[in-house]
Amino acid sequence: MASHDFYMQLALENARAMKGQTDPNPLVGAVLVNDNRIVGIGAHLKAGEPHAEIHALKMAGDKAKGSTAYVTLEPCSHFGRTGPCAVALVQAGVKKVVIATLDPNPMVSGRGVKILEEAGINVTVGVCEEEAKKMNEVFNKYIINKIPFVTMKAGSTLDGKIATVTSDSKWITSEQSRSDVHQLRHEHQAILVGANTVIKDNPHLTARIPNGRNPLRVVMDSTLRIPIESHVVTDEQAETWVFTSKSYDPSKKEELEKQGVKVFITNEEKRVKPLDVLKILGEHSISSLFIEGGGEIHASFLAGGFVDKVVLYIAPKLVGGKGAPSFLGGEGVLKMADAIELDQMEILTIGKDIKITGYPVYKKVKS
Repeated sequence: MASHDFYMQLALENARAMKGQTDPNPLVGAVLVNDNRIVGIGAHLKAGEPHAEIHALKMAGDKAKGSTAYVTLEPCSHFGRTGPCAVALVQAGVKKVVIATLDPNPMVSGRGVKILEEAGINVTVGVCEEEAKKMNEVFNKYIINKIPFVTMKAGSTLDGKIATVTSDSKWITSEQSRSDVHQLRHEHQAILVGANTVIKDNPHLTARIPNGRNPLRVVMDSTLRIPIESHVVTDEQAETWVFTSKSYDPSKKEELEKQGVKVFITNEEKRVKPLDVLKILGEHSISSLFIEGGGEIHASFLAGGFVDKVVLYIAPKLVGGKGAPSFLGGEGVLKMADAIELDQMEILTIGKDIKITGYPVYKKVKS
């Protein structure tokens, strides 16, 4: 007889396979087991479509009666674009429900469990809980704070440079690393750079993988300096939003809007603040943001404590040069004790490069 962990791991695998498709909704997987046999499997495919439990119940049919359901997230209890899954499980005659984690939204957490228990269904919560929470780290932040989960990415040499003193940056990392970055772009709803990156590199900021989703392109440009012929303005491969300050160029704004670019004027007089960008993105249901800016953009988000995750690709190269830019600029900390450390580190080798993933631990956030 397989364990609860075995079936929950299967549900988690099915949920993870949908990464990049469900936002702003969470990743959810479900498995139905009857008489030690899997009779139904499902995953949430896309926002607005049936949830994982409904797909699993449809596959199981009559065999759902008397079964045990393994679900990676507490079955929903409310009517949205789809009906409540907790009620569907009750109506199908499910005997037991094993849940990885409760809904993180305090306004609804526990309500799905209550519906199940009041119907006489045996409920267990907490199987593979930490894995389930990490899988939905984006949703878990967005549903509470209403601003995107922010991932900061950089590719640098061993000595921390993102270009040479002449601004040459192609290519620092390996082809394998660059392919990995395109996968991450696909998994995020939006990607952000500063005006300098657009001016110097003229990037497309698209996910060049088979069946990849191109993220919304976001540019922080305080005076609207980006060229009207930039790829992000002209290539029509994805939507582009530009955030500017009150010091913007009105004629340039008109030109950009004629090209289909959406321009947001923030309340700042001279410089766009990260929080203003995050709030507006959140208001437009953008739950995940991938930052690929230069050192100043990275520093501004880190200084405010807005970066949730760091992904760094380090190439085995040495560039040197006092004037060569690094992936982190700004004023920096004055004491080593104030340095931002990364927690929950993961270190992988990709091609010849090293990929480091970690979560910043903020000791002192500047106002």
